[in-house]
Amino acid sequence: MRSFLKEHTAYDVLPVSYRLIVFDTRLLVKKALAALVQNGIVSAPLWSSETHRFAGMLTVSDFVNLIQYYYIHSSVEDALQDIEKFEIGHLRDVEKRVGAPAPQLLSMHPMSTLYDACRLLAESRAHRVPLLATDSLGTEMIISVVTQYRILKFIAVNFKDTPSLKRTLLELKIGTYENIATATMDTPVIELINMFVEKKISALPIVDSQGVVLNVYETVDVMSIAQTGRYNELDIAVGEALESRPKDYPGVHTCTVNDTLYSIFRTIRKQRVYRLVVVDQDKKLAGIVSLSDILGYLVGYER
Repeated sequence: MRSFLKEHTAYDVLPVSYRLIVFDTRLLVKKALAALVQNGIVSAPLWSSETHRFAGMLTVSDFVNLIQYYYIHSSVEDALQDIEKFEIGHLRDVEKRVGAPAPQLLSMHPMSTLYDACRLLAESRAHRVPLLATDSLGTEMIISVVTQYRILKFIAVNFKDTPSLKRTLLELKIGTYENIATATMDTPVIELINMFVEKKISALPIVDSQGVVLNVYETVDVMSIAQTGRYNELDIAVGEALESRPKDYPGVHTCTVNDTLYSIFRTIRKQRVYRLVVVDQDKKLAGIVSLSDILGYLVGYER
């Protein structure tokens, strides 16, 4: 596997034809959010027209921080007025006010190996890494963005050494099985948002009183709150909030500790997967396997 990863580059993962959306840091957050939703994406690279350089990524975490900030510091009316003139560049101030760490300014060259890309993503726990290059005049250029999912799908489609993938999650010790944060259908949405920030996680399993997995609330669900301005609904139960999910929501991907990497890669080939919730024979929560966990295993990285 590691030889395979070192033989391919981050550029190999990119499709033949693709669209790249880049936001200037002076763009209004409201317009950026509308563009993300319109194009069906959850992040985009940022460009500073002042420095003429790459300036980071706009991600779901930015909207989580923004909503937490408004909940603590503003009335609904003030929040709705403020968001009308709030620029992307101001988000760094929001992070400081809510106590969130500044995002890592990650990037790599398109011709870096997939091994290096996997290692960087596993170590940073980032979901994506921008690919940057320079032209003949030394001007920085944003080529594209590779995600954890796109890399794993490339591996799932092109790596043919099937026997090495036949070991189970239990044997490989992939995933988190202790101290897993959860919520119930009655937990207020704002409590889940706070847990996202405090625990630096992107999803929370929703369980019943017996520990049976009912659903998952993800940071991407927060985008709909920011888009519609429903800041007055942060105290409603998450069960009610989940009812407004789009009909094409893919659902919760589950597995057991006896599933193999081969079976997980088979799922990744067919569907867009961001994590797998590990359940036992009674559908009770047993653990979570993130894409970072899988990438970390592939390159021998241990947290």
